[in-house]
Amino acid sequence: MKSLMRKLGATLAVIPLAVGLMAAPAVADGKIKIALAETPSDELAAFFVALERAKANGLDYEWTAFSDEELAIQAVLSGQMDIGFGTPYAAMQRSKAPIRIVFQLSKLKFFPVTSKKYSSLEDLDGEPIMLHSRGGGTDSIANVIEDKMNIEFGNRSYVPGSSNRVAALMAGQTDATIVDLANKNKVVKIAGDRFNVLPMFEVDASDEALFANLDWIQNNEEDVQTFVNALASVWQDMSRDPAIIARETNPEGPIGQLPPEIRRNLDAFYSDAVAGGLYDPDGGGRKAAQADLEWYSNAGQLEGDPSSLNIEDFWYLAPLDKAAQQ
Repeated sequence: MKSLMRKLGATLAVIPLAVGLMAAPAVADGKIKIALAETPSDELAAFFVALERAKANGLDYEWTAFSDEELAIQAVLSGQMDIGFGTPYAAMQRSKAPIRIVFQLSKLKFFPVTSKKYSSLEDLDGEPIMLHSRGGGTDSIANVIEDKMNIEFGNRSYVPGSSNRVAALMAGQTDATIVDLANKNKVVKIAGDRFNVLPMFEVDASDEALFANLDWIQNNEEDVQTFVNALASVWQDMSRDPAIIARETNPEGPIGQLPPEIRRNLDAFYSDAVAGGLYDPDGGGRKAAQADLEWYSNAGQLEGDPSSLNIEDFWYLAPLDKAAQQ
């Protein structure tokens, strides 16, 4: 997703990263460094509202938009960034760094959308498909589709951002992709006669989550709690009134700098998303953690039977538990 972005108590940059570097986490040097997995978009408006609330409560931060989830994950693993976006289950299991999730940002509510060449998931056996990022949510959905439907996709190409994959679909650059709720609705509205939304089974696991090194979390407990409190308050308010995101969006911030047509659509986007069950007002917690272990095990990103995996090895629940008491 492309947008106009400016600095506002935050820094945007895309930084190349050497994979595999490890660094000891430390107390934040004045600012929490947040690694986004894509550039600001309507999908991130609620997150930026939470950042504004956290800032009002004393949180100092800067954010960096990486080109995909893998780079955001590696930035946290290397110690270059403090908190990241993604679902880094494979990295958590194989890494020596004690990475933990602290908040579920969104659920895996995605939809296979194709040209009229296909009318069922089984029709995609051997066919190429366009996904968000290697090892990310749509990649795991594709893995589970293969397992459940007993098929195997052909070549997988990766284009971050559902809107970018819709553009590729419209332009005939792909015949099959997996997109989010808002972009599925967009396709149906403007070109429903040209494309099919394939029947899909229900998924409740995390698409995006907020994670950090456990040592860093515990060294920066107050800042992390301020951040989680702000996220929880926005997610709860949004579940009651989705229009709050547009009302609280800072017109001078990164979401305020998006094209007018996107800003005008924030109410519709969040109304559809909340109605579609994209957000858990409680930030996921134990229920989401268990769903994640089952999903990402089935998706091939976690080794071992889900019943043998320990939630505490992947989630740090203390900030969410404390936020629930406030």
